[in-house]
Amino acid sequence: MSYLRFDKTLMINLEESLLREILRTNKSGAYHCTTIVDCNTRKYHGLLVIPVPHLDDENHVLLSSLDETVVQHGAEFNLGLHKYQGNHFSPNGHKYIREFDCERVPVTTYRVGGVILTKEKVFVHYENRILIRYTLVDAHSSTKLRLRPFLAFRSVRQYTHQNDLASREYQEVENGIKTCMYPGYPELYMQLNKKNEFHFVPDWYKGIEYPKEQERGYDFNEDLYVPGYFEVDIRKGESVVFSAGISETSTHQLKRTFEFEVTDRTPRDSFYHCLKNSAHQFHNKQGDCHYILAGYPWFKCRARDLFVSLPGLTLAVDEREEFEDVMETAQSAIRDYMNDRPMNCKIEEMDDPDVLLWAVWTMQQYAKDTTREQCRTKYGELLQEIIDFIRQRKHNNLFLHDNGLLYTNGVDKAVTWMNSTIDGRPVTARTGYIVEVNALWYNALRFVADMSREGGDVVLADSLDAQAQITATSFVDVFRNEYGYLLDYVDGNMMDWSVRPNMIFTVAFDYSPLDRVQKKQVLDIVTKELLTPKGLRSLSPKSGGYNPNYVGTQIERDRAYHQGTAWPWLMGFYMEAYLRIYKMSGISFVERQLIGFEDEMTSHCIGSLPELFDGNPPFKGRGAVSFAMNVAEILRILKLLSKYNL
Repeated sequence: MSYLRFDKTLMINLEESLLREILRTNKSGAYHCTTIVDCNTRKYHGLLVIPVPHLDDENHVLLSSLDETVVQHGAEFNLGLHKYQGNHFSPNGHKYIREFDCERVPVTTYRVGGVILTKEKVFVHYENRILIRYTLVDAHSSTKLRLRPFLAFRSVRQYTHQNDLASREYQEVENGIKTCMYPGYPELYMQLNKKNEFHFVPDWYKGIEYPKEQERGYDFNEDLYVPGYFEVDIRKGESVVFSAGISETSTHQLKRTFEFEVTDRTPRDSFYHCLKNSAHQFHNKQGDCHYILAGYPWFKCRARDLFVSLPGLTLAVDEREEFEDVMETAQSAIRDYMNDRPMNCKIEEMDDPDVLLWAVWTMQQYAKDTTREQCRTKYGELLQEIIDFIRQRKHNNLFLHDNGLLYTNGVDKAVTWMNSTIDGRPVTARTGYIVEVNALWYNALRFVADMSREGGDVVLADSLDAQAQITATSFVDVFRNEYGYLLDYVDGNMMDWSVRPNMIFTVAFDYSPLDRVQKKQVLDIVTKELLTPKGLRSLSPKSGGYNPNYVGTQIERDRAYHQGTAWPWLMGFYMEAYLRIYKMSGISFVERQLIGFEDEMTSHCIGSLPELFDGNPPFKGRGAVSFAMNVAEILRILKLLSKYNL
């Protein structure tokens, strides 16, 4: 039985099937995303969603959806599904679905009377093209297949509505047509692998609704343009391939291309393989630059997310060359930033004060996966440059004080991963001495000191060790309180006593200013107040301002973003910390915690993990459908567990 298979009972129940989404990417910025019944519920959904760089920095929905109609003896059976006003769904094609399977590629099986039709979709790697293969498994009489494209040609941030500016013009190409609704957009080529008839019947389908946008407090309806439909004969046992892309393709190669793309996929036949496939989707290669996108469908490449997620997305799945390739782009960006040069690549938020420290942690994971000698050879100079940059107080918002701690101003601008804002002001204004920033700093000092000593630079190593000792003493004095846990941040007389997960890093990192007893006290309170089956809460229910449900309007969600919601990526560091304290005896506990994430493989975005979860039962998934740091950290823990189980 397939690991990711859904039967008729679930598929025809829209309360269940519309909650489950499918995502496929081409590793260069474009994607296909919709629900498992092919009913778009977000403005970000679409069959072909691509970047159009000369227009803006956003993705654009060209082909929103494709309705299939089976025609026999003059009777038409439309397999499409759209939501309209008044909770009205039409044409209710989901009632013909018998099964959905996405172990290798998404496969939907329809049954219409004596007709059994399968639909398989692949997104071509590194090309803005989606292929859909229809196979007539069974039929007792002649059958036609109609394909009706719904076009949007708009940014994922906007909607399209009926207008007179949209071009209705099209041109015939080999076994299909090309068309473009607005100037500045690429032409959309829609072709089949066999001869067909295109019937030009232009029309606007009005009032299509996106319930996920309504749920999030946004506008939620649009009109989509349908230029007409393709009609093709299909025989029992025959396969027909439909292609949508921004360049013309050789139609006699479509079947072969489809087969190649299918065989190139790793089956999603286990928890690990689901996450590995999901990890691949965050890679984004643009020319000579190799990025990691923070998530889908709306995130771009953010510096902190890149460094936190890179080890899990590459090293944890034995893809060391991919790590090095991404780091080639990243270290160029780091040096551009430190030398106050314009960046030649698109990595956002490089100036956030903890980013360089996370970069050191990332290279530390590379050293553990390879050898320290290899890490020193590849990244030794960069590591020293980062430490020097911080020690010489060159960062404009990271100040090394005489007590060895790093101070940052977070009053006016969010400076850590807890970065939600309202009207430009941080919701969680963490400022001053911030606990994980200084945990990262101590870890970085000790790591680079050891690397330097092993490389023969004893003078630098001794200097960094001396600096680290000052930092360690101050860290315990400043952050550790009488209840045995760590203050979240301290700014003069202002001390944040909220129980937050940021203290767990101090237990998880290789180098910590805390002794074993102090680490265990931190771990215990995190376990008691923050642990959920879906990650660590961003705030304890016992702390003021606890707001665990990420629902409502944008402002309501911003207020809840880091005030009690649960984050899976923090669980990676929690489980690493747990294994540091309990070692072999902690393995069974960690394995049990992972069950909560394996359950998600058949929920939300199939085979991936969403951005965050509500902090209270039933811990519903929220936010972006697939989030890089979450996938990465669970993969990293699976790799760590495998070493314990040797």
